[in-house]
Amino acid sequence: MKTVARVESLWRYPVKSMRGEELQEAFAGFAGIYGDRLYAFRSSAAPKGFPWLTGREQQQMLLYRPHYRHPERSLRPDNLADAEALGSGLTPVYGDPADLMVDVHTPSGERLAIDDPRLIHLLRDGLGDRHELTLLRSHRSMTDCRPISIFSIQTVRQLSEEVGINLDKRRFRASIYAELESGGGFAEDEFVGRTLRIGPKALIAVVNRDARCKMITLDPDTAQASPEVMSRLARAHEGKAGIYGVVLAEGTIRRGDEISLVD
Repeated sequence: MKTVARVESLWRYPVKSMRGEELQEAFAGFAGIYGDRLYAFRSSAAPKGFPWLTGREQQQMLLYRPHYRHPERSLRPDNLADAEALGSGLTPVYGDPADLMVDVHTPSGERLAIDDPRLIHLLRDGLGDRHELTLLRSHRSMTDCRPISIFSIQTVRQLSEEVGINLDKRRFRASIYAELESGGGFAEDEFVGRTLRIGPKALIAVVNRDARCKMITLDPDTAQASPEVMSRLARAHEGKAGIYGVVLAEGTIRRGDEISLVD
């Protein structure tokens, strides 16, 4: 195996389209990063194929800060150690809903439970009557396309130079940010069709490049849009940045772990 990168940072997003949280370690399961996007809001105004309310419609969602009420129980399945001790490849049991309850800090500083009706009222502000919102909870990550997204720090730097703005990596809402061993921006595209080992056990099959949308134009701290980011990406990079992967073998990933090409 050839080492091609290291894990620069790990992130998950407890509520779809709300602010993410950085982790020192994360369990990558078949459904994605444990605790990632377990909650989302369905909008009656959204298309059936993509029924979510996101920052595309409500930019202020990025300023809402969700946190697991019991953070120590939200990092990995309770029986992970027991499952790994019994044999290779046993799938652990995901947590009880009570262990994965989320509280949300609103932009005004209020703390609300994820199922508090007042949260829906706040999220509907300025959207009009056609957006009726429903809270959804899933045992698997409600990601847009694939359960794992990887984005290199080199790509962040190159886009910053191209656009003339110091871009915060959090705009790209990746699961794993990687510091490549060599190569410039967008060099992670070379991993498409290959398999990566991240840490001692996790195997990720990289299946495609990530087609981006309005979300990358939004500043993660202000929710203000810079349309030129998407315009540049569309002109110079086919509108794609970062890569998507699926989990072939589950495992715990830690910050600083090696990322190696298996094939």
